[in-house]
Amino acid sequence: MQPARTAAVEQIHYARRNHRSHGPGRAGRWRRGDSVRSNCGVRVKVAVTGGAGFIGHHLVRGLLARGHQVQVIDDFSSGHQWRLAPFVDRIGLTEGSILDAPALDLAVANCEVVFHLAAVASVARSLVAPRETNEVNATGTIEVMLAAARNRVRRVVLAGSAAVYGIPEELPCRETQLPDPRSPYGASKLASEHYLHTLGAIHGVETVALRYFNVFGPGQDPASEYAAVVPRFVTAILEGRRPVINGSGDISRDFTYVDDVVEANMLASGRSGRSRLTCNIACGSRYTLLELLQTIGEVTGRPADPTFGPPRPGDIRHSQADISLAREALAYEVRVPLREGIVRTVTWYRSRVVS
Repeated sequence: MQPARTAAVEQIHYARRNHRSHGPGRAGRWRRGDSVRSNCGVRVKVAVTGGAGFIGHHLVRGLLARGHQVQVIDDFSSGHQWRLAPFVDRIGLTEGSILDAPALDLAVANCEVVFHLAAVASVARSLVAPRETNEVNATGTIEVMLAAARNRVRRVVLAGSAAVYGIPEELPCRETQLPDPRSPYGASKLASEHYLHTLGAIHGVETVALRYFNVFGPGQDPASEYAAVVPRFVTAILEGRRPVINGSGDISRDFTYVDDVVEANMLASGRSGRSRLTCNIACGSRYTLLELLQTIGEVTGRPADPTFGPPRPGDIRHSQADISLAREALAYEVRVPLREGIVRTVTWYRSRVVS
């Protein structure tokens, strides 16, 4: 599934753990406040933590398309270098951990906005590695906020998670509901939100937390032990295998196409946007795993007959977001419904899977 290494990928190795940081063109000469008017509006320098991750690399691509100057920090512990290859010569890259203050300072220097996506992003993994999950997610957010304060960053936008809701007493989940995380991952993401807003208020940094619900799209890794359900289903069907449903087929999720999440980040980063905001980012609808499989089967034109395995530890049965606050505060709207998102996702994987 992973594309062959290219010359572009080799360029990524210019920033190893000695924290050398390079940017495109006149690297190191960007100044806070530099902006250029274009068809994309005001262009600024921004940083993306976890930019080689699934959502992160889509966000990097979206920021570049809007004319922004982008600095990525990633330690490639879960992100993939090939994701950055198409635009590696157009970004600045620091290979390092968000737990390393000097590396963070290199990455966020002169940035107006930091999009903080770096995380241990797995409920299952958090159950076997709760300390590591907390260190990366909660302590990592503290380090990002302190770096933002040191470097006079205007705003930090955090990738939050629906896992903070735990097993909701009612659906759809609203931001006014009391969080009740049922996994170390959910607890760490809730702590991250609190550190984000608390340290932002102390240090004068604007903050927004976006709670994502089951994001999917091109570029997810189906081979990971903790792979999300959509890439596992799609690749299994394209390869002629029976997809495995963990638990019951009536489990339901609010599946959200990645381009909508990228757009939400853009909206959340604006100068006129509210600060100290926490809101759901999703489609506002839910589909069962069997309905998802049926859609994938229709799009691929292949049988989608599943087998059933044991439930995954920490999974909840149903999840759905109320996105009213995102609509009100960010002017967020769903642009890509489930079926269209599946069409785009299948097209991407079909070009990479040998039938």
